[in-house]
Amino acid sequence: MTGSLVLVATPIGNLGDLAPRAVEAFRTAGLVCCEDTRRTGLLLSNLGIDATLMRLDDHTEHHGVARVVDVLRSGRDVVVVSDAGTPGISDPGTRVVRAAIAEGHRVTSIPGPSALLAAVIVSGLPTERFVFEGFLPRRGPERRRRLGEIAREQRTVVLYEAPHRLVETMTDLLSACGDRSVAVARELTKIHEEIWRGTLANFEPAADEPRGEHVIVLGGRADPSPTTDEEIDLALRSELDSGASVKDAAATVAELAGIPKREAYQRAMRLRG
Repeated sequence: MTGSLVLVATPIGNLGDLAPRAVEAFRTAGLVCCEDTRRTGLLLSNLGIDATLMRLDDHTEHHGVARVVDVLRSGRDVVVVSDAGTPGISDPGTRVVRAAIAEGHRVTSIPGPSALLAAVIVSGLPTERFVFEGFLPRRGPERRRRLGEIAREQRTVVLYEAPHRLVETMTDLLSACGDRSVAVARELTKIHEEIWRGTLANFEPAADEPRGEHVIVLGGRADPSPTTDEEIDLALRSELDSGASVKDAAATVAELAGIPKREAYQRAMRLRG
């Protein structure tokens, strides 16, 4: 018999959201992998559980894989948690999942709290189709490229952001996407849970000191594909202004407008001047 790797969702604010199956998984685990041993240790202490903890974060996950595999080989289960919410979603966990699968061990999950889903379903924006972008790059060409992709996305877009970068990101989204419907969630499931709903142009940050990560739920692009010469040039200018190269801007707009790439490239070159 070999052990199972169990990914357990932990509360994002309200301890009452912890699943009964999660408690049992903690009790029987041979090892509990977590981002912060003090934080997870406090959670287990509140449950009256004494477990072996191992730090597993962005800096230690690569080296921790070998120990996880050894424990699984010995027939004991390994539980993986993040500081809050569902592990593997903008949090460590992917490497150990892949390693366990490669070794032939059972990988399962105990679902529960997720800031991503909690924010989407209360946002009031379309939930039939949405994409998760996680955290945007902080600066540079990669950030501009991702903003350009979001500007073209017709599905609802979900992002995470740190409180001290929220205003900057909302400003950048407005510049890249134009005005769109948006919801910003913070303190989800907690006493002071707050969901701000409006548009990018009229966003007003909270008056008090922001706390914890925020979830941004952004409406998708609603305008139709450019068809007239003026609309095509406007779309090209938007791509260029967001940092795209002439080649990339032409390829994107050519696909949207259904025109030859050569024509779009010539238009982009003319606009670039």
